[in-house]
Amino acid sequence: MSKFVNILTSSRYIVIRRTFTSTPVAHMKQWRISKGLSANRNAEGVLTDSPDYTFLDGRPTPLLVKQKKRMLKQQNYANQIVTLCSELDFAKQRHQDAVRAKEQERQDIIRNRLKPKGNAMFKK
Repeated sequence: MSKFVNILTSSRYIVIRRTFTSTPVAHMKQWRISKGLSANRNAEGVLTDSPDYTFLDGRPTPLLVKQKKRMLKQQNYANQIVTLCSELDFAKQRHQDAVRAKEQERQDIIRNRLKPKGNAMFKK
């Protein structure tokens, strides 16, 4: 733990200023990440994702503001993923079509080359 002590004296007051680094918090954050958990323990979990109360007759509880915001954010992420995946599939298909067209053009050029005429044609 690093300490920096700065003592200022004046005629009436003595001021002591200390700064500490919180290494246990950093180690705990690293440990949580290494175990596959979120860095902030309050970011997700039963207390965050579950409703605050339940109705006894089984009615669903309304979503909290942050729950709804989180759900909308996840839906936006899912929509972006689907859009980008479809664009990627389109680009792959377009590239394959371009490669096939190039190969077909090459085959057409080979097929339409000048052919031998006359007696050279019958010597095969």
